[in-house]
Amino acid sequence: MRILFVAAEAAPIAKVGGMGDVVGSLPKVLRKMGHDVRVFMPYYGFVADKIKVPKQPIWKGTAMFQDFQVFESNLPNSDVPLYLFSHPSFAPRRVYFGDDEDWRFTLFANGATEFCWNYWKPDIVHCHDWHTGMIPVWLHETPDIKTIFTIHNLAYQGPWRWRLEQITWCPWYMQGHNTMAAAVQFADLVTTVSPTYAEQIKTPAYGEKLEGLLSFISGKLTGILNGIELDLFDPKTDRRIQENYSAETLDDKVQNKIALQEELGLEVNSGAFLVGMVSRLVEQKGLDLIIQVMDRFISFTDAQFVVLGTGDRYYETQLWQLASRFPGRVAAYLLHNDTLARRVYAGSDAFLMPSRFEPCGISQLIAMRYGTVPIVRRTGGLVDTVSHNNPMEHAGTGYCFDRYEPLDLFTSMVRAYEAYQFKDQWRELQQRGMAQHFGWEESAVEYDRVYRRVLGLPEPEVSEPNPQNGTADAESSEEMQPELIS
Repeated sequence: MRILFVAAEAAPIAKVGGMGDVVGSLPKVLRKMGHDVRVFMPYYGFVADKIKVPKQPIWKGTAMFQDFQVFESNLPNSDVPLYLFSHPSFAPRRVYFGDDEDWRFTLFANGATEFCWNYWKPDIVHCHDWHTGMIPVWLHETPDIKTIFTIHNLAYQGPWRWRLEQITWCPWYMQGHNTMAAAVQFADLVTTVSPTYAEQIKTPAYGEKLEGLLSFISGKLTGILNGIELDLFDPKTDRRIQENYSAETLDDKVQNKIALQEELGLEVNSGAFLVGMVSRLVEQKGLDLIIQVMDRFISFTDAQFVVLGTGDRYYETQLWQLASRFPGRVAAYLLHNDTLARRVYAGSDAFLMPSRFEPCGISQLIAMRYGTVPIVRRTGGLVDTVSHNNPMEHAGTGYCFDRYEPLDLFTSMVRAYEAYQFKDQWRELQQRGMAQHFGWEESAVEYDRVYRRVLGLPEPEVSEPNPQNGTADAESSEEMQPELIS
C-alpha cells in the first residue's frame, strides 16, 4: 500500500506532543512490513539544523493563491521519504502559536492535497489532528484516494467554518462547524490513540462538544494504542543517563538518582523518594491538582519533586514558587531538554501523570521502561497502559486514582511513598513495569488492519509456526524489532 502521513510534527525533527512520536516512529515499522509509507510535514525554520535538505525542490505548486515548494529528505535513521512543505509562513523557528496559525496550517493541508493530486498519488492519506482536517473534505470526491483521520487531542479543533470560508475553498458539500468536525465526517475511517479514549470522547465529559457527532460516526471510529521505540528508550544502552541498568541490575539505578540530585541542586539522598514529571505545563496535565497537594506532600515526607517542561505562564510561576519554598527538595526546570528528560525518567522513583484527560500518553510508557513507577489518573490511554499495584496478588504496574480531586491524587502519592519503604516489593513492582511491552509492532499490526479495511482488502494470512524450526522463527521475529514527551 502507498500511504502518506500528513502531520504538523514528526520526531525527532519537530516534536511538541505525542503526535510527533507517532509520525516519527510508526512509518518506520510500517515500511518494514512492506508498505510504501512517506511523511509530509512543514519545512519549519529549524528543520535544516537537524537534517540535511537538498537545495532544489522536487515540486512546486500553488494553493490559496500562494506559491510553495516541496523538498525531499528522509526521516533520521530510516529510509522513510520525508516531504517538506516550504512557504515563508513556516520560516519562523516555531511549530505552533502565532496570529497566522489557522491560515498557515490550512495552507499546509491544501498544499498536501495538491501534492497528492499532482505529484505522488497514495492509496491512503493518513491525516493527523486538525492541522490536516480539511484534507478528507477536499479528497472526498477523489474515490481512488482514501483518508484516515487520527485524533491525538480533541481539545484542539482548528478554525471555525466562517474563518475557513474566508481563507480557503470550502466545497458545497462540506459539513461541520470547524475543521475537526468536518474531518471526522468526511474521513473514511477515524482513529484515536487509545481504545479507552475512543470511548470517552463519545461522552459529554470528554467529547469537547463533539460527543454527539462522534457517537454518530462510531461505526468508523476505533482506538489504537500508541507505542514507543524500544531501542531508543532502553536503560541498558541509553548513553544519556549516568549508569546503565536493567530489570536484573536495578541496584545500579540509584546512581542515576544521585546524579540527577547533584545536577538539579537537590539534597543528595539516595533513600529519598524522588518523584519526577516531564510534561507540557497545561491544565490538561493535572497541574491544578499538583499545585494543591505538593506543599503538603513535601512538608510531611522526605520526598523530593522535580518537574521539567514549559507551558502556561500561570503554572510555570506556581511551580517556580514551589521550588523557591522548598530549596533542595523541589526543582522546576522550565525548558525543553530531551537529555535531561531521559535523566528524570532514569533517576526518579515515581513518575507523576494526574491528567484531567489523556488521549494516550507516552511518558508513562517510558517511565515503566526505565523502572520508574507511574502515579496516574485512570483516564484515556492511562487506563490501557497502567494497572493499580496489588502486592497481595503480585499484580499491577503503578498507582491509579479515579476522581479528578486533590485528595485522590494525594492519597495515591502517599500510598506510593509508603510502598517505597518496602524495598523488595517495590523492586518487584518496578520489574513488572519494565516487563511490559509497548513497542510499535503491535500498533503497526492494528494500523495495517485499518488500512486494509478502508481499501477493502483481506487481512494477511497468518502462517502456522513450524515446530521443526521454532528457533529460527523466533530469531527472525527478533530481527523485526525497530531500532522518543506528552
